[in-house]
Amino acid sequence: MAQLLIVYHSRTGGSRQMAEAAAAAAREEIGTVLKRAEDAGPEDLLAASGYIFCAPENLAALSGPMKDFFDRCYYPVLGRIEGRPYAQMVCAGSDGENAARQTARIATGWRLKEVQAPLIICTHAQTPEAILAEKVIPEDQLQACSDLGLALGAGLSMGVF
Repeated sequence: MAQLLIVYHSRTGGSRQMAEAAAAAAREEIGTVLKRAEDAGPEDLLAASGYIFCAPENLAALSGPMKDFFDRCYYPVLGRIEGRPYAQMVCAGSDGENAARQTARIATGWRLKEVQAPLIICTHAQTPEAILAEKVIPEDQLQACSDLGLALGAGLSMGVF
């Protein structure tokens, strides 16, 4: 049976809200597992049919715990998940492009199939106080996360990917 795995890291709540919105919508279509990057491992990747990776961009790079997830899992699943679909979401204070490029490069190494361009939600947090503050992602932006989860879940369920 097809299953969607959503792996996320969140320090100030933005990425968590995005991942939860995608997971709630995906569950309408397919079995969905939502895991924090710290708790996810190679066995989770192997058990899933597709993926959504969601993380903040920190200092113009993928967040450390998300990078750690990829570091721990890269070689154990290399050559074993090729062709599986994935999408990614980035919570950024400015542009998020570097984090998205890092994830895409890792996914390319795994030979995953990108099914949507990266969804980048910008919080415009530019001061130390705003960067460290708990985030509240607006409903219209969470809807985009829900739409991504629903579409990937439906595609997996129907065997489109």
